[in-house]
Amino acid sequence: MNLSPTSIPTDTWIAATWDDYLQVIADPAYTKAKGYYFDGRMRVEMAAVGNPHSRDHFIVITAVSLFASLNDLNLDGHDNCTYRKTGCREAQPDVSFYLGENAEVIPWESTVINLDEYPAPDLAIEISHSSLADDKGEKRLLYEALGVREYWIVDVQNAQILAFAIANRGSYRIERSQVLTGLEIALLEEALRRSRVMNHGKVSTWLLQTWQRSQPET
Repeated sequence: MNLSPTSIPTDTWIAATWDDYLQVIADPAYTKAKGYYFDGRMRVEMAAVGNPHSRDHFIVITAVSLFASLNDLNLDGHDNCTYRKTGCREAQPDVSFYLGENAEVIPWESTVINLDEYPAPDLAIEISHSSLADDKGEKRLLYEALGVREYWIVDVQNAQILAFAIANRGSYRIERSQVLTGLEIALLEEALRRSRVMNHGKVSTWLLQTWQRSQPET
């Protein structure tokens, strides 16, 4: 295939070998792009994320971090990290987390995380402003194949979260996180809705107060 940067269609899946894919994402023209590879096809995303995407991105990271801190959960968060199964699969979720016994498994110096050597993240999240159909379709299949335990899609335009538990290379909808025990997806959706009319400081305070009220008394 012709790998000229101007000839590669972006934000869509195209047939490519693994070597083709590596060559494309190594090109300086794609320094800020996100790359995915699955089932003999690649996808390079160049769409500008913009204000709505970036704000939901922030509030999701904040909410998960607050919940983990309040519940004394071990947590290792990753922002736009690349996960690679050499020769066959690669993903770069917007947000991802290792939890529990996996929270200290990835060495600090790792750049691309090699899934031939390390486990997949427990939770992968895509913030969907213009890629919702693909996040619900092909990327969902990719994360199933990678072996993440849970996958969330944040629908920015509708302030909704589609959460899936993954097992045996399949997935099903859940209303409560299975990797962050006790975390209600509906509460996160309410935080998204509040962030449309409140700043992140106020939303964070509301989340803290809500979760603290639900803590059992000691």
